[in-house]
Amino acid sequence: MGTVSKIPDKIQKVKKAQRINNPVGMLKKRLYSIPEAAEYLGRSVWSIRELIWAGKLPSVKVGRRIHLDIIDLDNWIERNKVTTFL
Repeated sequence: MGTVSKIPDKIQKVKKAQRINNPVGMLKKRLYSIPEAAEYLGRSVWSIRELIWAGKLPSVKVGRRIHLDIIDLDNWIERNKVTTFL
């Protein structure tokens, strides 16, 4: 009879972690959903919707889905920065 080698749990966990952290998963995406954009900007989903409806934040519509370009989110941040002298 041959011996069956069992892979220790610690090694299996490392292999699983390597699959999760693959290079494809490391790619940053450019378009964000409204909830993702809200989290990125630290605002509520409804405030993001209101910014889109008011024309203050450009959006990309694909079918019925609305996405926001990360570049537009960063530009919105830059446009709304305020410097105050204390």
